[in-house]
Order: sequence, then C-alpha cells, then structure tokens
Amino acid sequence: MRIYAIADLHLSFHNEKPMTIFGNAWADHPDRTEREWSRCIADEDWVLIPGDISWGMRLNEAMPDLLWIARLPGRKVLLRGNHDYWWPSISRLREALPRGMYALQNDGLALGEGIVICGTRGWICPGSREFTEHDTRIFRREVSRLELSLRSAPPGDHLWVMTHYPPVNERHEPNELIELMRRYGVEHCIYGHLHGPGHRQALVGERFGITFHLVSWDYLHGIPKRLYPSDGHPSSAAG
Repeated sequence: MRIYAIADLHLSFHNEKPMTIFGNAWADHPDRTEREWSRCIADEDWVLIPGDISWGMRLNEAMPDLLWIARLPGRKVLLRGNHDYWWPSISRLREALPRGMYALQNDGLALGEGIVICGTRGWICPGSREFTEHDTRIFRREVSRLELSLRSAPPGDHLWVMTHYPPVNERHEPNELIELMRRYGVEHCIYGHLHGPGHRQALVGERFGITFHLVSWDYLHGIPKRLYPSDGHPSSAAG
C-alpha cells in the first residue's frame, strides 16, 4: 500500500474553465494530471485530495469531474475546499460517489497499516494579514470540526490530518488547530490552497512535532506526492 496526495485539481469538464488564466504553469493540466497520476499510482494505492476538486456549482455539474477522477487508478479520499460549492450534504455525496471514492466530513477513515486520515476544510488563520473579526467565528468552527473528526476516527496507530487551507498564518505561528493536532498526536498534516507566489508562505517539513506537506497542484507540478512509504518518489523534491 502506498499513499499519495494532490490538491487543487480545479477540474471543469462540465463547463470548460482553462486554468491557464492563472499562468502557464497550468497548461494542459488535466492531461498532465492523468499522465503523471497513471504513471505512479496503482489501483491498491490511496490518493488524498484535500479540496478544490471541481469548479462545478452543483453536484450534477461536478459529476463529470468526479467520474474522471474515479477512472484514474487508486482509491481516493476527498475533502472539501473553499471553491467546492457543489459539495452537498455528506449523505447525498457518499451515495453519489463511485466505488473507491470516499469523502471526509467530521469523521475519519482507516487507510491500512495503522494509518487513519481525518480532516476539515480549515480557514484563514489568526494573525494572517487578511484575518478579520468575521473570520474568528469561522476559524473556531473549523477547529471544532477537526476535533469532531479526530474524536470520531477509527482506531489506528498513526493519525494524519488533511486541511484545505494552510493550518498556520504566513509567520507559521501556532494556533488552536496546531494545538489540537499536537494534543491528539497527529503525525502528518497535508494541505493545499496556496498557489504561485503563495508557495513562499508554505510550512513544509517538521514543526511542532508534525510533518507538513503542501500538495497544491502547481506546487507539485501536477505530480502526486508520495507520502507513504516516504522515500524514492520523484515528486519528493517538489514538497
């Protein structure tokens, strides 16, 4: 069993939205995604996808994107991102997802070999330049959702967390999310959301006793990052 991750697929097969409007780094990104994904991932592997999966506004608009992902090798674990407006109630989504695709929301999933993945979308963290009083309530709600996910997780020896937003501000200061992960003994935190110049703000590597991984599509150059086992994958240089 191997575990990979890649976020921010930003697919739009229902209503074409070329990602090149965000720069040439995104040229042919669906084709590149399929090629790199199929090259390194096998059917028995897991792929974590922490958010911004589809530009669809409703589930029926996102279904072509979800079906496209389903046809790729591996078992996929989805988390909601800030642009995933199509994400319906969790019961409706789980009924609609093809076999081999799983959605996290206020719970966790055992991947095997003692590894359990939990997660929540996250939000702008306190101390960020754009953080306002309005963001305080949303951030605390996300902290509560992560705790619910961790408390509801199946038994396992190795707790991992996915968030869509970075779990820290630009200065990488600790906050309630970090303290919660430390309290529960989380070993890895996988996140996306940061693009282009935002990559310079990324927290990557070990800090607070947790190993952090930025896995946004452009940060990885479209190559899913192998997280487990951790050695010997070409995308390791990207993250």
